[in-house]
Amino acid sequence: MEHIMDDIDKKIMALLQYNARMSISQISKEVSMSQPSVKERIIKLEEKNIISGYNTVFNLRDLNRGTTTFILLKTEHCQEITDFCKNAMEVTDLFRISGEYNYLIKVQTASIEELAEFQDCLIKFGPSKSHISLKNILENRVLL
Repeated sequence: MEHIMDDIDKKIMALLQYNARMSISQISKEVSMSQPSVKERIIKLEEKNIISGYNTVFNLRDLNRGTTTFILLKTEHCQEITDFCKNAMEVTDLFRISGEYNYLIKVQTASIEELAEFQDCLIKFGPSKSHISLKNILENRVLL
């Protein structure tokens, strides 16, 4: 039987997204259900891959990676750019996109100078445009 999400599942997911370390006990209080029922719901959400993992959020500024840049890249070297980004410690996200450019790379660097060094490495893949983030307005927003 297929698991159909209801409002309680969505509330559990929102609580876990806000704090993935929230205890079953605390979640059960928040949704007014027994602990075994909450645990069973979470297990079902995990089994259906609706919840596919739990993450830790780091303060990138304190880790000396506070400069966020989005780089649009046009390339015909798709596998090479994928391999490059997987090995580049500055890259946090890589997206295949439509339009004039075919990749969007999210990069976290310590400084503009470090960003320039990273961009120098990208030149061999094709033309790019960089956009430095001035302020984060919304990130990892709950879509439930």
